[in-house]
Amino acid sequence: MIENIEIKGAKENNLKNVDLTIPKNKLVVFTGVSGSGKSTLAFDTIFAEGQRRYMESLSSYARMFLGQMKKPDVDSITGLSPSVAIDQKTTSNNPRSTVGTVTEIYDYLRLIFAHIGIPYCPNCNKEIVTQNIDSIIDKIMQFESGAKIIIKAPLYMGKKGTFVKEIRDLLKDGFVRAEIDGEIIDLSDEISLDKNIKHNISVVIDRLIIKEGIERRLTESVESALKLADGVVVVKKGDEDILFSTKHACATCGYSIGEISPRIFSFNSPFGACEECSGLGFKQIYDVNKIVRAPNLSLLEGAISSLGWNDGTMSRMFYNAVCEHFNEDIRTPFKNLSEDCQNMILYGTKGEKIKAFVPWINDYKGIAFEGVINNIDKRAKETQSERMKQEYAKLLIEKECPLCHGDRLNKNALNIKINKKNIVDVCDLSVSKALEFFKDLKLSKSNEVIAKPLLKEIVSRLEFLENVGLNYLTLSRKAGTLSGGEAQRIRLATQIGSGLTGVIYILDEPSIGLHQRDNDKLIQTLLNLRDLGNTVIVVEHDTDTMQNADQIVDIGPFAGVHGGKIIAQGSVEEIKKCGESLTGQYLNGTRKIEVPISRREINRGYFSVLGAKQNNLKNIDVEIPIGVVTAVTGVSGSGKSSLVNGIIFPAAYNHVYKSNLPEGKYKKIEGIEQFDKVINIDQSPI
Repeated sequence: MIENIEIKGAKENNLKNVDLTIPKNKLVVFTGVSGSGKSTLAFDTIFAEGQRRYMESLSSYARMFLGQMKKPDVDSITGLSPSVAIDQKTTSNNPRSTVGTVTEIYDYLRLIFAHIGIPYCPNCNKEIVTQNIDSIIDKIMQFESGAKIIIKAPLYMGKKGTFVKEIRDLLKDGFVRAEIDGEIIDLSDEISLDKNIKHNISVVIDRLIIKEGIERRLTESVESALKLADGVVVVKKGDEDILFSTKHACATCGYSIGEISPRIFSFNSPFGACEECSGLGFKQIYDVNKIVRAPNLSLLEGAISSLGWNDGTMSRMFYNAVCEHFNEDIRTPFKNLSEDCQNMILYGTKGEKIKAFVPWINDYKGIAFEGVINNIDKRAKETQSERMKQEYAKLLIEKECPLCHGDRLNKNALNIKINKKNIVDVCDLSVSKALEFFKDLKLSKSNEVIAKPLLKEIVSRLEFLENVGLNYLTLSRKAGTLSGGEAQRIRLATQIGSGLTGVIYILDEPSIGLHQRDNDKLIQTLLNLRDLGNTVIVVEHDTDTMQNADQIVDIGPFAGVHGGKIIAQGSVEEIKKCGESLTGQYLNGTRKIEVPISRREINRGYFSVLGAKQNNLKNIDVEIPIGVVTAVTGVSGSGKSSLVNGIIFPAAYNHVYKSNLPEGKYKKIEGIEQFDKVINIDQSPI
């Protein structure tokens, strides 16, 4: 068994022909001044070569899709194992990705809610019990007399395929018609379905008119549908499809829910996603404040100075017509126009024709206008210009979905609960609260048998998140809003949960953004990863991480062309004794960062943030002095980034540069007018 990773002649970037022996199954810290070559050695050499060799082990066909990886500038590396890099890149910018989906905890939540969740009626708030065929017939017979209905058996919902054999089998069984993707089709016709598109197929069992004396035939038809569709029947009345199920239905109001499966809890599936926002939780709408940029001005003076609506014959004709329609003066400031007049200018006449003077015929004519916002929306959808698409996108804002209120799921999914909590309620809990919920869960014996393996996975993954200091996150938190350090620790927790051994894990400064209270948890996680039988290489400056490392590799002595050499290697005590090591000098106290004797006086006043409510901020007021260095600190997740990056920076940037960055929630900011330049220096890759 090879016990070391041997690197010979590493010359990538600024590395000076480095030779290095790294012990396997140990926690090894690469340290040194910024720019000395730590990341080049860890990521651009060790990880890159490990990935390249893995690619070369695949078939030539597979490599066609993966592309070729550049060989790092190194003479040889022996003892390499499969390698995994966990850097600080944001987990995902996909608006559908959440902490729950990234860690796969949400997949287990969908399973446990599908198997032991109890459905409730959204109308009566009562537990839903199974229907019997008599109650289904009674409900149908309550339709108005003379109503035409179609009894259908839903067989395939949202499934891809051509269904040639299935349609042929239905014909053999004596069925004549089916509803395919909303259209009634004769099964004897030639039916060609695209195999790459999801289809909905229901067999037409019978067509009836509601009247006395049809009970027997109706019962036979419903029984046939229930048998064919595994306990589900759909009654089409006009344009409405009414679902009945022998499995779940409200005894009071008749509300029915179909099969409870994991897919109805997925906001990425049409079966679970909110119908209004398609599972995003928000809708993008045009911001009136970005379109009416100068409400103090009149329409003629350019109140609406947005993408072609500030001049031109058509816009003037439109403005004149609407103002005359409401007896308003076109020279009146926009904000002083009546609400009806403003709405017609922005959203159009909605089909109503109003009298307008048409210059090219020199006469009045009745014309319907689409309105400024509808016109901009139409042009945004039709344009092929990427630049114009970006311009139109600047006018959009995200608004909470009015139907699901940000929950992403439809009412069927939201009304299935465990201990009175639906899946969204659980995801809105912090990791620590969710852990308490599942550990304290009391279940019946039958449900306990079903849920035991699922609960084990959920609890263990939540514990991993807690152990890396992420106990404050919620599973519903969007992945794109996580900091680089948070994203890195989520991937770290996921890797521990995978239970892999014999792997080289390479991490990039995982302690960044962590309060010292949480640093101990992170270090223990790294040690656990090592104890599973893995080699853990950490690029790090943190003193506590070095103190717990099995070995430290100090790279330097300085940055750039003056770095790229191995200055010292060994335990923390051995590094302290190395006189050439800058790291050792700071560790042994020879060098230290002196605390200033005096501080700069505050003589330029303050700027204030009032009523800050972004994320977890509790309506706080903050005064920040001007002209001095101010540190905003607190434990991880306390709200530091929400205040500085979510509120102060975008508000100041928008004020100085007249931009449209989305701002966090606050009442007002006072004193921001004292600044004439704003620069944001964050951890994003350049």
